[in-house]
Amino acid sequence: MNLRRTRAMAGKELRHIWRDARSLIIALALPVIMLLLFGYALSLDVDQIPTLIFDSDGSPASRALIARFEGSRYFEILGFVDDYRSIESSIDRDECLIAVVIPKEFSRNLLTGKDVQVQLIIDGSDSNTASIALGYAEAIVAAHASALQSAASNQKSGKPTPLLVEAQLRVWYNSDLKSQNYIIPGLLAVILMIISAMLTSLTIAREWEMGTMEQLLSTPLRPAELVLGKMSAYFAVGAMDTVIVIVVGVIIFEVPLRGNLFFLAVSCFIFLFGALCWGILISAIAGSQLLAYQLGMMTSFLPAFLLSGFIYSIENMPVPIQMFTFLVPARYFITLLKGIFLKGVGLEVLGIEVAFLTVFATLVFLTATRIIKRTVV
Repeated sequence: MNLRRTRAMAGKELRHIWRDARSLIIALALPVIMLLLFGYALSLDVDQIPTLIFDSDGSPASRALIARFEGSRYFEILGFVDDYRSIESSIDRDECLIAVVIPKEFSRNLLTGKDVQVQLIIDGSDSNTASIALGYAEAIVAAHASALQSAASNQKSGKPTPLLVEAQLRVWYNSDLKSQNYIIPGLLAVILMIISAMLTSLTIAREWEMGTMEQLLSTPLRPAELVLGKMSAYFAVGAMDTVIVIVVGVIIFEVPLRGNLFFLAVSCFIFLFGALCWGILISAIAGSQLLAYQLGMMTSFLPAFLLSGFIYSIENMPVPIQMFTFLVPARYFITLLKGIFLKGVGLEVLGIEVAFLTVFATLVFLTATRIIKRTVV
């Protein structure tokens, strides 16, 4: 491999990027736009749930239960209703997500030890939000019932009943449970995969369509030098995108960066190298810019967004899909980013992920070189 020829190829691509100012601006601005859009719009936090109250008991015990809902940050009490028809109407108009129905003689049955059921009516059209809201509501009702029963037992015996088991909650790494703290690192992987594939997926196909590929093939330039030269120019753009996304995530979204910055940079560069080589491989296979663009988006955005564990838990997917996710490089990169950003761990914990990304980048580079070599022959 001749470093001089590789450097000349990289200079050619840099001049092409510099002349196409609009594409360069898009390549640098698109990550920021995507980060701001997804960072603010994509939130998995479920709070301020619109709630209606149907209190048929009207006792101090029922009012105390209502006060617990009012004091919770997860629920927003819209008002009180007197019948089920009003609840149904509010849910149909998407004004209410959950309704709490307190039955008659709620407090009397509770204090006498009889079974008491508080009805929770939930709009299940959004199953994920509904299940989370149901969990919050059940926890409030259970805590209130336990407190009332304990108070009744104390009054009967005249002695305070000791609490046999007490759960003490400690949340590590994301104590505020902010979804942005794990969405933003995941977005870095998705954005880099999309941008890298878009940047390089058109480069070889463009050479063929413009008729300049024959001129390159007539030079002493080798396939490996061609791939490295083209990739080097776009690697500089991708590195700038990486720095921009990290700075925006840490400063604007206040995502904690607890890990080693050098380890983060090395991990990003390994992933970026593999993603850029993947784009060149697609470009060499496609032969046309339109097909290369379509393949680039289909093989970068969809796997990185859906099959990497970024939004959807891999453990909840069907077993064949879980097996397929082992082939998605963004899966390992997202694990790396969350470990570095939130947990502050290093190579001793994330060594397997780094190894997988290195193997992926190497295999894709060698495959792209071989395909271009066959084209030359």
